[in-house]
Amino acid sequence: MKRNPVIPYVLIMAFGIVLILILSFKGLGDMKEVAKENGEGNEKTEVAASKPEDIYKQSCIGCHGDQYQGVVGPTLKGVGNKYSKEEIMTFVTKGKGTGMPAGLVKPEQAAAMADWVANIK
Repeated sequence: MKRNPVIPYVLIMAFGIVLILILSFKGLGDMKEVAKENGEGNEKTEVAASKPEDIYKQSCIGCHGDQYQGVVGPTLKGVGNKYSKEEIMTFVTKGKGTGMPAGLVKPEQAAAMADWVANIK
């Protein structure tokens, strides 16, 4: 008696597809429960930086570099000689052009950040 060699592969494929569908629907059903466990919808658990150095490390170092040399963004060395503190406050809160995004520094922290950036040598 000869058997068709394709039948085991078809059965395994069908079993796999059914298993994927069952697990997908199970995951969709558990989505709300997992969101509750993770605290979604509650207040933010992330602690905001308060010192200008911490804000820089959290938000700015990726573009301006670890030694303020400029990577994707411009160098910050001597920026206090080019711009006033009010202009720097505007840049850190509202952004500048297409490269500097807005909202990286909260308005209440902008003055301290502008003072700190203006003094980078």
